[in-house]
Amino acid sequence: MIKKPKMVLIDVDGTLVDSVPDLAYCVDEMLKAVDMEPHGEAEVRHWVGNGVERLVRRALIGKLDGEPDEALFDKAYPIFLELYKENTSKRSCLYPGVKEGIEYLRESGFTLGCVTNKAEAFTHPLLKDLGIFDYFESIVSGDTLEKKKPDPMPLVYSAEKLGVSPEESLMLGDSISDVKAARAAGFQIICMSYGYNHGVDIRDSNPDAVIDSMVELTTLV
Repeated sequence: MIKKPKMVLIDVDGTLVDSVPDLAYCVDEMLKAVDMEPHGEAEVRHWVGNGVERLVRRALIGKLDGEPDEALFDKAYPIFLELYKENTSKRSCLYPGVKEGIEYLRESGFTLGCVTNKAEAFTHPLLKDLGIFDYFESIVSGDTLEKKKPDPMPLVYSAEKLGVSPEESLMLGDSISDVKAARAAGFQIICMSYGYNHGVDIRDSNPDAVIDSMVELTTLV
């Protein structure tokens, strides 16, 4: 049972936005630029969720865990950043139900914040381009603080900034990283069933609830 919170913090990639189409395009163009074979969107979908640096490292070795040659990474990463700067929101879109869910939360008087591992240089343009930037009273990106999810720091920082206690706070995310951060911060946690969790069912991480659409928040909170 979800206890009604005062504040809801929401993740971006895999929760609000399906950003894989843009990320996959940039990964594949980067790989071509360093004379490697592209992976395609389906493969990249499994690697998203821990920031773009980790994504690039995974793309260069073609798997979730491990490290690429550092010289290769140093060559490829700036190429990816340049590509992603120009392709942050060209193919990305809000998931169905997101706009309705956010509007319900705002109209119901919840304080809304955003906590993502995506760098601010990509987060702000993406949220603005998709028309949801102004819904949030606080936006904490992956490079706002010295630590990011699954560390609880961004959640605790957001709660303090917005004057809400962790006991009155809820995290809305899609990955084990969100669950770990929420648990460590003392937040409740609801996860989306459709997000980026490296092919593992998010129910295995035991969030307080799992929903298929943000529209379901109308009956949950």
